[in-house]
Amino acid sequence: MDLVVGASESTVKSLLGKLGSLLAQEYTLIRGVAGDLQYINDELASMQSFLRDLGGAAGDGRGHGHHDHRMKDWMKQIRDLTYDIEDCVDDSAHRIRGLPSDMCCYFLVNSAYEVVTWWPRRDVAAKISNLKTRAQQIAERRHRYGVDNPKSSVVVGDGGGGGAAAPGGGAAASAAAFNAAENQDSSLKLVTPKTPVGVQKDMEELEKWVTGPGQGGTTSVLSIVGFGGVGKTTIATALYHKFRDQFEHRAIVTVSQSSDIEGILSKILSQVKPHSSDDNHQHVSSPKKSLAAAARGLVDHVTALTGDRPKVLFRQAFFESKGTEDVMFMSEVEEFQSKSQEITEEPVQLPQESTASQATPKVFEEVLKMCGGLPLVIVTMAGHVACSSQKSTKEWIDLCKILLPESKKDRGSELTQDEAGRIVSHCYNDMPPEIKTCSLYLSIFPKGHEISRKRLTRRWIAEGFVNEKQGLSVEDVAETYFNHLIRRKIIRPVQHSSNGRVKTCVVHDMILEHIVSKASEENFITVVGGHWLMHQPSSKVRRLSLQVSDSKRAKDTEKMNLSHVRSLTVFENLHQLPSGSFKFGIVQVLDLEGCKGFKQQHIKDICGMLLLKYLSLRGTDTKLLPKKIGKLVNLETLDVRGTDIVELPTAVCNLERLVNILGGHKKTHKALKLPEELVKKKKMTALRILSGIEIVEGSVDLHHLIELRKLSIYKVNLIEDEKLKELSSSIEYLCGYSLHTLVIDDISSKFFKLLSEMSSPPKFLVSLAMSGKIIQLPKWVAQLDALNKLTLSLTALLTDNLSHLSNLKALFSLTFTIAAGKQDPETLAILVQNKLCSDGEVLVPAGGFDSLKLLRFSAPVLPLLSFSEDAMPKLERIELQFDILEGIFGTENLGNLKEVYLRLNEKHGEGMAKKIVHEVKSAVERIDMMKRPRITLDH
Repeated sequence: MDLVVGASESTVKSLLGKLGSLLAQEYTLIRGVAGDLQYINDELASMQSFLRDLGGAAGDGRGHGHHDHRMKDWMKQIRDLTYDIEDCVDDSAHRIRGLPSDMCCYFLVNSAYEVVTWWPRRDVAAKISNLKTRAQQIAERRHRYGVDNPKSSVVVGDGGGGGAAAPGGGAAASAAAFNAAENQDSSLKLVTPKTPVGVQKDMEELEKWVTGPGQGGTTSVLSIVGFGGVGKTTIATALYHKFRDQFEHRAIVTVSQSSDIEGILSKILSQVKPHSSDDNHQHVSSPKKSLAAAARGLVDHVTALTGDRPKVLFRQAFFESKGTEDVMFMSEVEEFQSKSQEITEEPVQLPQESTASQATPKVFEEVLKMCGGLPLVIVTMAGHVACSSQKSTKEWIDLCKILLPESKKDRGSELTQDEAGRIVSHCYNDMPPEIKTCSLYLSIFPKGHEISRKRLTRRWIAEGFVNEKQGLSVEDVAETYFNHLIRRKIIRPVQHSSNGRVKTCVVHDMILEHIVSKASEENFITVVGGHWLMHQPSSKVRRLSLQVSDSKRAKDTEKMNLSHVRSLTVFENLHQLPSGSFKFGIVQVLDLEGCKGFKQQHIKDICGMLLLKYLSLRGTDTKLLPKKIGKLVNLETLDVRGTDIVELPTAVCNLERLVNILGGHKKTHKALKLPEELVKKKKMTALRILSGIEIVEGSVDLHHLIELRKLSIYKVNLIEDEKLKELSSSIEYLCGYSLHTLVIDDISSKFFKLLSEMSSPPKFLVSLAMSGKIIQLPKWVAQLDALNKLTLSLTALLTDNLSHLSNLKALFSLTFTIAAGKQDPETLAILVQNKLCSDGEVLVPAGGFDSLKLLRFSAPVLPLLSFSEDAMPKLERIELQFDILEGIFGTENLGNLKEVYLRLNEKHGEGMAKKIVHEVKSAVERIDMMKRPRITLDH
């Protein structure tokens, strides 16, 4: 039986830290419990060591040892005890608070306080005593029932939970220890569509189907059928990106068993008719009429679609509409084959470079042979090899023999789903405990959901999964955990930010299914409304993910014991949230991002979550925060981006542990006002991120925020020169400490002139954005040796400025942008003057820009752009978003260019845009076919 220990060990480790803090304070608030706490602390430390040993052992040599079930049950008891101790410690933290020893009349007040808190202290002391007794009983039970110390060996799980131990055993064969330094990824990359390898014949057949004539005016449907991991997504995605420009109407969507069909149809409509002003819901009520308007559509990524209602709606929308539509379905079941052309797909051999760097030819050959040509298995094993350099060739070969015996390798057929699951399970089990815990946390998110890197890492920190190590901050350690999951191929990058770092990622369905199973097994996370059926927990729910909110799921939730929920994540809406079932005092993570149906009662409930560390209301329809938000003294992250909240109450200044304040709206630059108390009383000195704010008269002096790493100002609302100078002084001061990201949007040009007069350049800046009426750049910008991301107003797009910027050695991305709504007469006059001064052409000079890979322009009207020979030698992607583009020349001079992406905002400029695309394609025709950039026009 497979032994899952990562989450249990991590929970014990987190609790040991809390108990250590209490013992260091001698826990004077509750007399007589110090001895019990010390005993529990020591016992848990021993249990943690035992759990760590279990991470490298699984019974006897074939995973069917006679201790497996007893070990499993004993581990469950440790886990439940640990959770209950943590609940007790956290509950007492807000029920019993100490008084400041330096307060006036301390002895008198303290005597009264002890009388008032007599019952809570007595109750907590009794609970601690009971927990000590339970710890003693669990320790005795281990010996009574013969739960022996494990022998070191490799954990090998099968798809159904089987395990095995590799010969050789020993520490070298156990799960690898995590080294944060090895996972500090400093490389900056761009995501590009991957080209399938080894399926040229099948791709040719599919390309003929996509580009071929319609079948007599009827709908054409193609199904690609197979279990997870055979390469359906790889092929279909490549087809979509290759032929998307040939279809006037197109859409790409993911559908699961629990998906909201109306929501899916709305997503399709938003892509098929992106410029329609009609209400999407009106279209959804008549999908046949709406989608029939699309003359020819290419729909990709419909995965595992089952059930009668989805079939009826999609049949109405696609199969029964008039006109010709090409529809591509990918499915793990055969729901659509009756109305589709079947293509049998051969196994795919993926490129070998990801594995070859860490493996000898013999190991490489054995691993590939074992994987049976299945892309997911090959990629996952490649990640395993890349992160396990300590294993010898013999250990790898022995491992391959255990995972897939020789008799099965020579049978001449691909792996079965169970065999593939067995290999994936081993790759999971071999991870370090802390990484295993973080990977289990991925089960919170629905199948196919794009997971934000920052959202995920901040939640890991709030949950206590991440601690400082090797001289790195918790934020940096969380980044290394994320990087390790990418190296392991547990998660796959989907989008990169313009600074080259991963922005969002997804988990492959087959891997996510395995993770969900493990999370359920450990009672780590309970999912309601997920794609895979989860057994209702027999014990207390600790972390709850409500992925679908309807009456049926609400009834399921009501049956659960929710009084111990520490983490709550809700997707879609709050209509069915069973708020009366929660004990709000112990909730530490509340993530309602994107939820609708926010009510006043929800805000009231939130203000009662006194242990809350992470609160995300991003994209909700809430309008304000009440004064009682100041009671959440443990809060570390407050995210109100994309809401109607425009001002923080003064009570927020009481939140001295607050690390991240995220507000405003990035696209509209709606800003968040800070309370004046923050500046007057020098509050919230722990802040590291202050984003989306408005600077007004009372919030100018920020000198005390020396821990700040990111400052994002969306609006400078200052008139007096003295206040502007004070703000400039604050920024210059902070740049001498930890500030590495600075964003400033100033409608006037006054503030930028003051910034130009900085006495010393902010040399530690990694990212800089300046938006407003800026023409001449501050001289210190060219001295920012660490800068890798620069965003400027289009008013600064001049040949001279480009020449100065070309000296920035580390610059990875350069963006010039201006919103249509900001084109006031003064801004337009600047743009006209710039055009006259440059003879209507912006010339990118030769040389320089040694690291630049991404160049972006976004404005209603873009001037003529020309690239000199040998300009921007590393440039890989050009993005242009516009209503009117006057031209682009010299792309053939960009030797490393891989893609030119043009996004047309208005239909009336389509003719000119197509002409420019034709000119660019003609210009690059002399480049070798394999190196020729892809030219894409989207509108």
